[in-house]
Amino acid sequence: MAKSYQQKSCPVARALDVIGERWSMLILRDLFIHGPRRFQDFQDSLAGVAPNTLSARLKTLEAQAVIERRLYSEHPPRLEYQLTEKGKGLGPVLKALKKWGDQYG
Repeated sequence: MAKSYQQKSCPVARALDVIGERWSMLILRDLFIHGPRRFQDFQDSLAGVAPNTLSARLKTLEAQAVIERRLYSEHPPRLEYQLTEKGKGLGPVLKALKKWGDQYG
């Protein structure tokens, strides 16, 4: 897990402790746009992310209950990732970032 800002009294710092690592917001973006995704789907859409980094980000987001894994095939075992209710609560944040990026980025 990434280092914490260790500013528990600041809601922005607490939010960044959960979603502030590189690639995390783009993983969430993909889930909002496309719905449930497989590991390979993320690798295809996030050019430049190393598999170990992607795996670490997915594990962190899952540990924070922002996303969850779901087994969609048992033979062979295959997983997909989807937003939790907590993760869906980030929708307005992503929309605001998109609007800001369109205007100033």
